[in-house]
Amino acid sequence: MRRALASRPPGPLLLFSSWWPVAGVGGTEQLSWSAFHYCSRVPGSTNVRRDMAKSGHGNCGGNDEESFLYFAYGSNLLTERIHLRNPSAAFCSVARLQDFKLDFGNSQGKISRTWHGGIATIFQSPGDEVWGVVWKMNKSNLCSLDEQEGVVGGTYDPIEVNVHTQEGKEITCRSYQMKNYVSAPPSPQYKKVICMGAKEHELPLDYQKKLEAIEPNDYKGKVSEEIENIIKEGEIKPH
Repeated sequence: MRRALASRPPGPLLLFSSWWPVAGVGGTEQLSWSAFHYCSRVPGSTNVRRDMAKSGHGNCGGNDEESFLYFAYGSNLLTERIHLRNPSAAFCSVARLQDFKLDFGNSQGKISRTWHGGIATIFQSPGDEVWGVVWKMNKSNLCSLDEQEGVVGGTYDPIEVNVHTQEGKEITCRSYQMKNYVSAPPSPQYKKVICMGAKEHELPLDYQKKLEAIEPNDYKGKVSEEIENIIKEGEIKPH
């Protein structure tokens, strides 16, 4: 099946297409307008706010104009994975995205040459939830993150989401949503990396069980050497 990104869906998801005001935590604080750019190598890029860098939770806090917050729900849950391309990423918080559901698919029906199977995305689904990790990242890694997510090639669109920490605080983050895609199961390696990241950051056990229950495809080959090494090292670490 194919899922298309809506032009302006309701709820907590906002497309990075224009300047929109956003209320603060609990709707009590109006965030200021400011410019936060796409990666300069993304053609046709537009401005969005730097509000993503503002939060009152742990490492997410402060008006750091050189940083932004990123909500990861796929392979970038795992520290070793995100640091391969984005070394500035610092753990901020575990968080929940309400009224969304995790899915896997091939953008435009094309199988990922990196993962050899469906890759993660999210879509709006009332009553469901997606758990993930909020990373605080330096703007110097904005381009590398966009490139990893295939923004230039049209695989994912950058989006803005409002997520809630386990302490109930709301954080506005950058995230990514796949464009038109055909649902497809992930490769065993892709599933493994996601489950490793969920365990590393102690996502809720019920959610971890859902991830473990995902049926992978029957890919028998290998992915990149660096990913294979990460998986191997994770398997031999003491539990």
